[in-house]
Amino acid sequence: MRLSILTAALQELTPRERRDADPDLGVEEWLEFARQIGAPNIELSAALHPTESDVPAAALLDPVANTLDLRKPFSAARAARVRRAMHSTRVGLSDLAYFDNMLAADESLRHRKHELMRRVFDAAVLLGTDAVAGFVGRNPALSLDANLVMFEEVFIPLLKEAQARGLTYRVEQCPMPGWTIGDTWHNNIAYAPGPWIALHRICERHGVGDQFRIHYDPSHAILMGQDSRSVFQYLKDAGYDFLITGFHVKGQVIDSRGISAWGYGGQTMQRGDWRGGEPSPDPLEQRHAWKKQTVFCEHELPGTARHDPLAYLQNRTVDWLDHQLAARELLRIDPEKTFLVVEHEYPKARVQDKSRLAPILSASLAFTRAIDEAAAAMYALQHEVLPAQGIAVQGIGREAYRS
Repeated sequence: MRLSILTAALQELTPRERRDADPDLGVEEWLEFARQIGAPNIELSAALHPTESDVPAAALLDPVANTLDLRKPFSAARAARVRRAMHSTRVGLSDLAYFDNMLAADESLRHRKHELMRRVFDAAVLLGTDAVAGFVGRNPALSLDANLVMFEEVFIPLLKEAQARGLTYRVEQCPMPGWTIGDTWHNNIAYAPGPWIALHRICERHGVGDQFRIHYDPSHAILMGQDSRSVFQYLKDAGYDFLITGFHVKGQVIDSRGISAWGYGGQTMQRGDWRGGEPSPDPLEQRHAWKKQTVFCEHELPGTARHDPLAYLQNRTVDWLDHQLAARELLRIDPEKTFLVVEHEYPKARVQDKSRLAPILSASLAFTRAIDEAAAAMYALQHEVLPAQGIAVQGIGREAYRS
């Protein structure tokens, strides 16, 4: 598969005082950094500028990056400059990414987020990529069923704009439990295959089914007690094995002690995000809402975690080799056209010192490349080479729906 890396891995590669004054400098320097660490492509991160964002960075578990600065619309001149940098570094572009709540309850705030998404769409066209990755989100004031109605009313028009530009919108399935200091856990309604299918059927009714696809991230499946092989098998059984067209490569390591204390719903009370019976106004205290997730798990940068084999069977970490094998066996993908995007959110290694982070990212990229190549070789042997000679494949392997 084709390797890429999300530029949010290094938030301030270019200091803000330099890139705020020269918005495309950050993209140029990230392309050069990608070349140095061996990333053949980047997933270019966009976000509301910190002066415009409704969520303070201090309240976020994994701050998003506006490497692509779209305070002003992207222009042909800006695109030409970025293309020159891509040509000189020989680093390509897998897609653009803007991860935000597209179903925000406040209408004016939602309008601002949608306007930025439209700018991301325009930038994608100018830079020659055919996909944008993001969230659907949720209006937390509404039930999940009511959010389906809202999706039809306010998100379908965004997909029609993507369609007009020849783009696909790939949804990452993180449930975003800490996105709100309320007690809701699913704050991105596109969190699992059941919801994906329900949303896709709405899209089909409006003629934009081809615009709605999934940017699958196995860390979120682990977070919800799922395993990739079963997720992929379910999609195939349901006839929706075409939905996944891109991957984030990020793991999750479940802490059995945390599960024993709180279960998979995470910390439900006394988190510290409320004070005196009222929501805390302090962003640092609002960040405690993420204990709904962090008390029982921690993100993994591929290759950094030691795994007990039993954890694979209990769906408590990502079995990377079987993940890549299952994708080939069960999904309707063309591996040579499919991107694996390394997303770095392992907290202890999320250093923002370029000299320290570079060897970490370089090694993780090498691990991801090697695992995928091994899976490709296994698939070829088991599904092409041996069958062509009438030789049986050994063993049983991991099976879907079994734990």
